[in-house]
Amino acid sequence: MKSTILLLLLATVAWAKPFRQTGFLDFMLEDEGSGKPETEDNVFGPRPPIERPDVPEGPVCPFGCQCHLRVIQCSDLGLKNVPTDIPSDASLLDLQNNKITEIREFDFKNLHILHALILVNNKITTIHPKAFTPLGKLQRLYLSKNFLKEMPVNMPKNLQELRIHENEIAKIKKSSFEGMTQVIVMELGTNPLKSVGIENGAFQDLKKLSYIRISDTNITAIPKGLPSSLSELHLDGNKIAKVEAASLKGLNNLNKLGLSFNQISSMENATLVHVPHLRELHLDNNALVSVPPGLPEHKYIQVIYLHNNKIAAVGTEDFCPPSYNTKKAMYSGISLFSNPVPYWEVQPITFRCVFDRSAIQLGNYRKK
Repeated sequence: MKSTILLLLLATVAWAKPFRQTGFLDFMLEDEGSGKPETEDNVFGPRPPIERPDVPEGPVCPFGCQCHLRVIQCSDLGLKNVPTDIPSDASLLDLQNNKITEIREFDFKNLHILHALILVNNKITTIHPKAFTPLGKLQRLYLSKNFLKEMPVNMPKNLQELRIHENEIAKIKKSSFEGMTQVIVMELGTNPLKSVGIENGAFQDLKKLSYIRISDTNITAIPKGLPSSLSELHLDGNKIAKVEAASLKGLNNLNKLGLSFNQISSMENATLVHVPHLRELHLDNNALVSVPPGLPEHKYIQVIYLHNNKIAAVGTEDFCPPSYNTKKAMYSGISLFSNPVPYWEVQPITFRCVFDRSAIQLGNYRKK
């Protein structure tokens, strides 16, 4: 009997397969790839094939960035270069507040549908002449708060908004905006510009330009050749000493003119004739000794700031026409405080074309 049992055990060992260590997931995998046929002793029937998810193909978000709905946000990461693996379907790329010093030739090579590029507050000193070539659909370019010493060349022709203030640009060439016929908004302030640094004709291709700010520079006169499409012109914080009539010629659509914090002591007669649709005129914090001429004849001016000047007298016809009902728009704001004019001597009839008496701001003059 014992010999019979021993023979059965030996036969069993001979037929048994060698032991193989299996992992936990091996129990879930089928043997299709092993070349072994399905055994008939599987009481549960043939096991269905298991779908193994592959690694997704397509764009990968750059390390450290956040990507959502074609918006790639890589700000505040301490980056020294533009990431190389930006998804090609990106619509907005935010790279502000990094340490990027240079924009290289192929940094944006695959971004053919990019609409907005934000490079504000980096340390950019140079931009390769071909860096923007692939960006045929770029509409908004923000390069403010960098160390650029000249305007980038070959900027995208479809740009609608360009902000490049707070750099070190000293000169704007005639060719700086060549072919950029779609620009609507431009910010050039806080650059060491001088009047001679803006070449005549630099703005001639900007046929749709509506808003431009050239504040806090060293220009001494209103730039020449500004496009007639302008509705807002901001030249605050410069060194302009005089407003000449010819400097505003052709600006028929100008709605708002900012000349605050300059050194303006006079404005030529007929200056306001060239801006017939002007509604706001900011001349505060200058050196004017009298109310600018032409205000009574102008039909649309509603707001005029003249505070912090050297105006010593205000006449009854300085703001309003002699007769009533000849001005189409009533004043909604006149500021005259901080001038050496004795406000108690100003006749009430002086402000007969003002919408409401609360719109007039007079006050004591304090000698500095």
